[in-house]
Amino acid sequence: MTSASWVPVPEGSPFTPHTLPYGVFAPEDGAPRVGVAIGDHVLDLARALGDDDTFARPSLNTFLAQGRARWQEVRARVTELLTDSAHRAAVEPALHRADRVRLLMPFEPADYVDFYASEHHAANIGRMLRPGQEPLTPQWKHLPIGYHGRSGTLVVSGTDVVRPWGQTRPADGGAPPFGPSTRLDIEAEVGFVVGTPSARGTRVGVGDFADHVFGVCLVNDWSARDLQAWEYVPLGPFLAKSFATSVSPWIVPLDALEAARTAPPERTEELRPYLRDGEDWGLDLALEVRLNGEVVSRPSFTSMYWTPAQMLAHLTVNGASLRTGDFYASGTASGPDAHERGCLMELTWNGQEPVTLSDGSTRTFLQDGDEVVISATAPGPDGSRIGFGEVRGRIVAGGDGS
Repeated sequence: MTSASWVPVPEGSPFTPHTLPYGVFAPEDGAPRVGVAIGDHVLDLARALGDDDTFARPSLNTFLAQGRARWQEVRARVTELLTDSAHRAAVEPALHRADRVRLLMPFEPADYVDFYASEHHAANIGRMLRPGQEPLTPQWKHLPIGYHGRSGTLVVSGTDVVRPWGQTRPADGGAPPFGPSTRLDIEAEVGFVVGTPSARGTRVGVGDFADHVFGVCLVNDWSARDLQAWEYVPLGPFLAKSFATSVSPWIVPLDALEAARTAPPERTEELRPYLRDGEDWGLDLALEVRLNGEVVSRPSFTSMYWTPAQMLAHLTVNGASLRTGDFYASGTASGPDAHERGCLMELTWNGQEPVTLSDGSTRTFLQDGDEVVISATAPGPDGSRIGFGEVRGRIVAGGDGS
């Protein structure tokens, strides 16, 4: 147990007093409200902070809109309440056992953008799809590539994912087949939640990242590779991505990640001024992907070419505004080694090299009933580790699609 909090924190818990992530929970026989995770408990913020109406809501959005100074003020107060035993008698009634509450979508999504920020992932995909050519497209090292997704299909961890149906490429040049995706994939990603909005027609610079982004979570951006291969030229991802994107229920504040900040990889092309690194906003995150309980990959976020600050700067450089609840994700996180690949398309090299599980079964892509769990940790103060919890989802069969 850690002695930093009077709340018992089991050894190895992702939610130490250094983490204090925010989420939305529904207590037994109670209305949804905002909480902070500590060990195996959830702190009811509205009750702990004197019936503050900001937190007696089914979404973080009201709090997110209050801005960085308020985020820091509340974090400092919650830290004090949970680490100073003088507050124990007053605060303990506001604690709920985590296994007795229901975790909900932590924020109300506004817009959603998915990036393509891992050089290793982009290069691997390029080698598969364009053999004998340069694996990266000409613009890749000049700007963070991204696309706009459907915020309405963001779902909280634990929500079943219905196998999508759609058209796929015809084998003989005839009519495209229509049916359930047979090449259903995962994408292990990291997501960023916007709190402070910006005005339309203005830009958010890389140095203003922490004034606008509240925190970080885990993402599984499910992908139907066979649908994608047929539809994505010339306008990019559409139905192959928009059926579901799973988000972890806990948002780790940027202020918890000071020890995880790191320099991004060396740039091999000169960047335009609006993308030049001012502060180090690479993040040293270690991800883990489990398929049916078995580790199949350990992606590294540290090697991501584009930082979240650069993604935000590019997202707004044309004058696009930010809204509270905007959400953007990194794209698949993959490292340089084979065991660090963040999707099955890479792990199986487009289905040519199946993954063998401990029960002897193999996978190229996901089968109905498969469950995928993504977790992550990061460096904390004084050599500690903090965690993000997990994002999980299970594949279920869809209808007949007719």
